[in-house]
Amino acid sequence: MKLTQKMLLPLRENYRFILFIALMLVFRSAVADWNSVPTGSMKPTIVEGDRILVNKMAYDLRLPFTRVSLWKLADPQRGDIVIFDSQVSGNRLVKRVIGLPGDTVGMQDNVLKINDKQLSYHSLSPSLSQAEGQADKMEYLPGMQHSIRVQENGSGLSSFREVTVPEGHYLVLGDNRDNSSDSRVIGFVPRQEIVGRSKTVVMSFDYENYYLPRGERYLHTL
Repeated sequence: MKLTQKMLLPLRENYRFILFIALMLVFRSAVADWNSVPTGSMKPTIVEGDRILVNKMAYDLRLPFTRVSLWKLADPQRGDIVIFDSQVSGNRLVKRVIGLPGDTVGMQDNVLKINDKQLSYHSLSPSLSQAEGQADKMEYLPGMQHSIRVQENGSGLSSFREVTVPEGHYLVLGDNRDNSSDSRVIGFVPRQEIVGRSKTVVMSFDYENYYLPRGERYLHTL
């Protein structure tokens, strides 16, 4: 069927809007997007209701609307908060990179050991989480530090034997160590599953208070 002038008229009149939508979709697919966080697996760093900014060009320049990498820009580093599409879980997940390819990683009672070196920790100020038998601590990864949350009495996830991260894969953990389905559950994360990196909360809504905005978390740095 041939396109008539009458059929083409709406396209001509709205081409700027159509072009804007097309460019926005390309931008969100290949450059940057936001991702909602529905669970507390990254507490206290990220809380339920946060919308985090995802830098999709942090590691690769990809062909829009595909997983095809046109140009490798960098590799994930230890401590990065990464977003990845897990084929094992069938979900998009947000976790922290702990083990790089070739690293040997183990954990005993929520104390990590990386390449035969035990990490240092110190307790943070008392928080409301302690009323639930939880404690917040500062964890010192090589080259950076970040807060984690642990069950004071431990859990089935508090320890695992040393493993070596295979090439092309990463070991990731949630900051909420006893309440996270991460590499202890789904295994190592393949490099090609990683979508991008996040360093910023764009906005946040309190699920337990009528979805009201949390002003203090707007543009909050992770």
